[in-house]
Amino acid sequence: MPTRRQMLPLLSAAAGLPCLPARAQAWPARPVRVVVPFPPGGTTDFIARLVGQRLGAVLGQPFVIENRAGAGGTTGSDLVAKSPPDGHVLVVSNVASHGVGPAVYRAMPYDSVRDFTHVALMAEIPSVLAVNVASPVRTLADFIAAAKARPGAVTVASPGNGTSSHAKQEILKRSAGIDTVHVPYRGSGPMMNDVAAGAVDAMITTLVEAGRGERFRLLAVTAARRVEGWPEVPTFAELGHPDLVASTWFGLSGPAGLPPAVAERLNAEVLAALAHPEIAPRLVETGATPRRMGAAEYSAFVAAEVRRWAAVVQAAGIRAE
Repeated sequence: MPTRRQMLPLLSAAAGLPCLPARAQAWPARPVRVVVPFPPGGTTDFIARLVGQRLGAVLGQPFVIENRAGAGGTTGSDLVAKSPPDGHVLVVSNVASHGVGPAVYRAMPYDSVRDFTHVALMAEIPSVLAVNVASPVRTLADFIAAAKARPGAVTVASPGNGTSSHAKQEILKRSAGIDTVHVPYRGSGPMMNDVAAGAVDAMITTLVEAGRGERFRLLAVTAARRVEGWPEVPTFAELGHPDLVASTWFGLSGPAGLPPAVAERLNAEVLAALAHPEIAPRLVETGATPRRMGAAEYSAFVAAEVRRWAAVVQAAGIRAE
């Protein structure tokens, strides 16, 4: 055992070293806020709660869903972009706030790629053109004929100006040569109520929101092929509109600078949650297509979507009102 005199040089050297913590702080150290940038009750909210509940169970801290709606999902997303990158504030990134929004809003408060750490893709769900079940419109051909018979009179709702549903309407107008009126709402709930009541002629929304024919008649989906669970609903592509192959996607992201270890752990746990026997069947019921992506792959996916929708928005002349 060294004597006190032998220990003195060692102690003196150690005194000059920076103070190091005994161990890195564990994550998560407190409840995690998951910002859903749309109102409660829509697809974004459903997926966030479904996956968030599982993440909280396995990571030992609650994942608290916080709805911050506004400006096509950009209000809540901006809150997260400007939050500390410690893994305790996340956002459900999606095609509206991170794909279409950058092209639609003249003064975006954030950069969809640079200002976020994109962690994992949670779901891709096709959209559907739907009317209420009492409508005389029974097919996409009927809808197009009605729109051509009454130019500028047929109304089509979306859950918000500048959302992907809005952009898909513009693609349909160009593809079918029709003139319809866009009716934006602040979220899916009020939009569906008005379409079901006949106050608006039609809507473009996700399959899970449109349901299976209880309140709405589904005319065509934006999937590449007919969707499992909805085999009776044709695709736009098979009906002569190949430009309308596009998904509504939902992922999990944090502020730029999220520690790599946190991003990797989150990615692994999200992918595990998506495959969980209590979650996977419920996603299939929404029409979701499972895709396993690492964090880097999801980041590249978001960047590609920004480029894709910029071209669509420019061609359609869409601008936030």
